[in-house]
Order: sequence, then C-alpha cells, then structure tokens
Amino acid sequence: MNCLKYFTDQLQALKSQFLILTTQREDGHVCKRPEEIPLVRKLCYAVGGVPHRITTVAMNFSLQIFLLDVVQMDAVYVSMILFVSRAWDAVTDPLVGYLVTRSGWTPTGKLMPWMVLSMPIGVLSYVLLWFVPQGPMSQAFSVPWFLAVTCLFETLMSCYNVPYLSLSMFLGGDERDRDSATAYRMGAEMLAMLTASLIQGQVVAVYNTEIDGACQQVNQINTPIQNTPSPQTASLQDTQNAFLTSALVVGALYFLCCLVVFLGVNEQQAPQCSQEKVQVSYLASLKMLMCHVPYQRMVLGFVFSALAFEMSLANFALFCSHAAGLGAYFQYLLLVLLASATLAVPLLQAILVRLGKKTTLFIGLPLFIPAVVIIVSLPSNLPVFMTMCLLLGLSLATLFLLPWSMLPDVVDDFARRNPCCRDLEPLFFSTYAFCSKLGGGLSIGISTMTLHFVGYQPGACNHGDGVVTSLIVLFAPVPVILLLVGLVFFHFYPITEEQHSKNHTQLATVE
Repeated sequence: MNCLKYFTDQLQALKSQFLILTTQREDGHVCKRPEEIPLVRKLCYAVGGVPHRITTVAMNFSLQIFLLDVVQMDAVYVSMILFVSRAWDAVTDPLVGYLVTRSGWTPTGKLMPWMVLSMPIGVLSYVLLWFVPQGPMSQAFSVPWFLAVTCLFETLMSCYNVPYLSLSMFLGGDERDRDSATAYRMGAEMLAMLTASLIQGQVVAVYNTEIDGACQQVNQINTPIQNTPSPQTASLQDTQNAFLTSALVVGALYFLCCLVVFLGVNEQQAPQCSQEKVQVSYLASLKMLMCHVPYQRMVLGFVFSALAFEMSLANFALFCSHAAGLGAYFQYLLLVLLASATLAVPLLQAILVRLGKKTTLFIGLPLFIPAVVIIVSLPSNLPVFMTMCLLLGLSLATLFLLPWSMLPDVVDDFARRNPCCRDLEPLFFSTYAFCSKLGGGLSIGISTMTLHFVGYQPGACNHGDGVVTSLIVLFAPVPVILLLVGLVFFHFYPITEEQHSKNHTQLATVE
C-alpha cells in the first residue's frame, strides 16, 4: 500500500507541474485560469479517444481472419468467441458506469484513476490477444484462452472508455466548450480509424502474400478444385509476427494517449446539479427510458443499421480475399473507405446544419445500398470497387456521426416530458451503447456461424462455391435488408427540427 501511495503521489506531482507549465504566460507569471476550456486541454482530451477507436477497428477488421486462418480455429468456436465477447462488452458498459458513479473523489479526480489503473493491464491483454504460442495449439486450450483474453480486454477497455466519455462533463467551461471538445474528439477518433486501417492493412497484406506463396507450392503438386488446404499445418509465422507487431504498436499508442490525457486534463469537480429533482431508481429510470417512443425508434433504427454495417464490414477482408480475388489490394480499399468517411464528417455536419438531422440521415445511410450491390455485381473490378468504397465511407460517416447528434435531442424531449427526472444522460448513452454492441456481436456471430455451416476451411487456398456465395450474401443482400428495416424505424422517428426547437425553448423557460 505504501508503494502504491508513493506512486500515486509522484504521478500527481508530475501532473501538477505539467499543468502549471501549460497555464504560464510567456513572461513567466502564472495567469488566472480562464472560464472557458483551454485549447491544450481540449486537444489532450481528444487524444484520449484514440485507444478505444483504434483497437475497435483493428478487432473488427482482423480478429475474425486471425482466429480462422492464423490460429486455425473452427468457425463455430470463432463465432462463439466473437459473439460472447461482444455481448460481454455490452454488459460491462452500464456495470462500469454504475461503479464509476459510486466511486469517490481522489487527489487525481474521480474518473482519472479508472483510466490510469486499467491502462497497463489493458495494454497487456490486447497484446496477448494477438499472441500465438509456439508449436501446435489444441482447440481445447485455444478456445478458452482467446475467449478469456478477449473478455478481459473488453472489460478493461470499458474501465477506460466509460470514464473517458464521462470526462467531457468535467472539463469545465459551458455547453459550447464541451461541444467543441467533443468535436475535437471525433476528429481524433477518425484519424485513429485511418491509422488502424494502415496498420491492419499492412498485416493483411503480409497474410495474403504468405498464403499465396503457400498455395502456389500446392498448385505445383496438384490442381485442386475446391477447399484445397494450405500445406502448412502450423500457423503462418510471418503473419503471426505481423499481427503481434501491430499489437505492440497499438499498445504503445494506448499507453501514450492515456499518459497525455492524465497529464493534460485537469478533471474538474462535478457540476452542480439541481437537488430538487426526484431521485428515481435505476430500474424505474430504465423503464421510463425504454417506454419513451422517440428513443425506442432511434435506438431500433440505429441498431438495425449498425447490424447491416457490422455484418458487411466484418466480412470485408474475407470477401476481398475469397470472393473478389482482390486480397492483395485490401489495405488500399480499406484506406479509401476510411479516408472517405473522415472527409465526409465535416460535409455531413454542414448538411446537418442546413437541412436537419433526419434529412441528413436519409441522404447518407441509403448510399450503402447501391455501393454494396454494385460491388457484388462487379467484384473483381478494382476501379469500380474503390469508387464504391467512397460511397461506403460517406454512409459509414453518417452512421458514425448521427447517433451522437440525435441523442441529445431525445434527451431534451424526455426532459420536457418528465421534468422530475433529469441528469439521466449517462443512462441514455450507456443503454444505446449496450444495444449497439450487442447487435454488432450478433451480426459477427451469425456471419461466422454461417461460414461454418457452408464448410469454410481455415487456411484453405481455395473454397467451394458455397463459401463464396455465403460471403456475397453476408456482404450485401442481408445487410441491405437490415438497413431497410432500420430506415423504416427512422421514418417514424417523431422529433423534427421544429419539435427540437420547441423542446429547447420550453426547457430554457423552465430552468
């Protein structure tokens, strides 16, 4: 305990010195801390969003192919690991949120200790997730090992990300300052997605090069027709090293970003909340929230939309490699998709301000449908594939931006209808995250289970028509149907721009 106390005191002293330096003028005198949030604090806060986004993108695009073809695990077990870990991640968010709420104030703040103390084990668990022991690895050991490590990492990431998202309310300043800090965070997360695409694209390129070389050796011996296995019974060594190297790079970024947040963000005391509000129990609040019609339709719309995108993007690497025959270009296709999404965010924000949120949503999300239909119609045409990735990126940016823009409108509508129940923002956001993550896990589990039933062989050079057809169906037709269902819910979403303005005016009058 004495060592831990000494370590905490040293960190607090280092942080205090850093904050003093950032608030000094050029003449050497310490200036009075301004009311608004300083730019340095906004930037340091924005950097904290990188670990969650970069690890999420890496796992979404690469974990399935890593477990199937590198670890060479049966598809049914991969499906179980992906679904259980996603479901576990969804459950831990509200649980961690409750525990953080119950925790007390410390010299470093209320939220910061959760982020700092969870970070070292979180980095270690992420590296272990991409580590394959030397020699043959039986599924009796590999399945529980990767399931346990994945769930451990998701738990620790929740211990980091839930307090981090809540930190925006404790940066100081007014609502406009906090919105500005959130905009910086969104920009940093989009750059993190691009970084993850570059890293994982290089890893998949190593995988494709190694598997193509192995398959060429097999083709010199015989010419198989379907499901020709790779001659390597062990995992691909170069690909293993590439995945592990990428994990070490991402782990280093995780550590550095957490350090920047700790040193650059001075957590403020909780803003004063009105004591006249009725304190409603957790279950009663949850019941009221789920009975709120605008929230129901918004969540259902985004859950079905997220299911569509998750199912399509989770099979993106496999579709490029086995259905389109463009595995060597996967990293470039992924880079085009995410670069398009990054550049589309300010464009969508401008459209949102000019035309409204619901109109922007119906402009951006439906672009997914012609993009995937054209891709599966001309899968081997690289220029067409890249052009359609531009549309996919624009649609993905819509899904990325709109939920966090529409949720405050729903919260305002709820507050107007239930004036005795305020300060429920964490419950709105955590419940939405729970539904979204659970839907994403369900889509990945269904995809991998489908590949198992059609006879997907890990490490195979060629696959039968059933596997190729399944990848096409999972990439386009099923996601299109799911997205159409989501658009139906959005059509009946009742909060228009006029309704939101009326809610805002009434709330301002009451306060």
